[in-house]
Amino acid sequence: MPKFSYVAMDQKGKEVKGVLEVATQNEAINRIKEMQLFPTKIVAVDKPKEKGADKKAKPAAKKKGGGINIKIPGFGGGVKSKVLTTFTRQLATLVEAGLPLLRGLRVLEKQERHPNLKRIIGELALSIEGGSTFSEGLAQHPKVFDRLFVNMVKAGELGGVLEVVLARLSEFMEKAQKIKGKVVAAMFYPVAVLLVAIVILGVLLTLVIPKFREVFAGLGEGRPLPAFTTFVMDISDAVKNHVILVLIGAVVFYILFILFGKTKFGRAVIDKMKLKLPVFGPVISKVAISRFARTLGTLVSSGVPILQALNIVKETAGNVIVAKAVMMVHDSVKEGETITAPLEASGVFPPMVISMVDVGEQTGALPEMLLKIADNFDEEVDNAVAAMTSLLEPIMIVFLAVIVGSIVIAMFLPLIDLMNTMGGDGGGGKGGKE
Repeated sequence: MPKFSYVAMDQKGKEVKGVLEVATQNEAINRIKEMQLFPTKIVAVDKPKEKGADKKAKPAAKKKGGGINIKIPGFGGGVKSKVLTTFTRQLATLVEAGLPLLRGLRVLEKQERHPNLKRIIGELALSIEGGSTFSEGLAQHPKVFDRLFVNMVKAGELGGVLEVVLARLSEFMEKAQKIKGKVVAAMFYPVAVLLVAIVILGVLLTLVIPKFREVFAGLGEGRPLPAFTTFVMDISDAVKNHVILVLIGAVVFYILFILFGKTKFGRAVIDKMKLKLPVFGPVISKVAISRFARTLGTLVSSGVPILQALNIVKETAGNVIVAKAVMMVHDSVKEGETITAPLEASGVFPPMVISMVDVGEQTGALPEMLLKIADNFDEEVDNAVAAMTSLLEPIMIVFLAVIVGSIVIAMFLPLIDLMNTMGGDGGGGKGGKE
């Protein structure tokens, strides 16, 4: 039977060390709790033969992978959130069913189709076999498992409730994925219409309008074209004769915008603009508040200390303005003050959220209240996305109609002007004969 060395704290805060001979790490945690101790670290004790075998196996593994394990920076380093969410739910289900963590990882490694995640699961299993904890193994892959994931697992390990924490984490990720999917689905229609508008505009400017220029050159006997028609034709000439420069300019503008967004000042400006946008702003704001409440509530309910939880929420906020508000909350809590005052001072959170947080603080049910806030705002996100979609459809149709209609009007203005002139000359001729 395997042995586990442990470090724990007694009721007086004194550190206690020892070794237990049990079947699994979870059994060791339960045994330590039965001794009225709080476990802080549990490590499997390897046998001398196993250590020697590991030393011999490692060079062989390196030799096997040598020459073909080529990593290209920026490619293949991450795992999509949808794939990671599925892995977390499957692992939570296996651990809840009573399967040991190591065996559960081996089962998921065999059935995983994503090559990068399959490799990472194998490395996690090897790390646990080598005596490391699950959270320590996760921390070795920061590009895949963020601080939220690692700290929640660590809190679950220390509290002996890893299966509960994994279930909460999978639920959190599923709801975040659901909101993201709804926002992406809502953005599909306006983006599609915008792309269609760009294609139509490109065809009109490069193919149709030059044909009209040839027609207008033979009409009117040198009569000047209307100003609006001349303006549209100049744009057509610029696009047709300088297509490469236009594309390069668009790419340069995009790169400069991205670089500006990576600066501290630029990120703050862009994030503030996102919250103030007329149609998209309410949706972005509700998503940010829901993410803040659900992340903080999930962390605190999982046993992560409030100050550490606020630091994690700040890093995973996704918006600089919200992150600044969370930092103000962190400083307030650090000084022994309440959460509600800095939340109200930030101007980001609505009064309803502030009131519910205040009630949660006073009743000692802050995690539950935060999760209720997140659930309420998830529903509001659904309503806001539906309203945004219904509003964007007529806006995009009008936008497309204005673009095409403006070009059509610009092309027909010279013809209308010519017809009016010919009609006026004909009328004048009849008057002279009479």
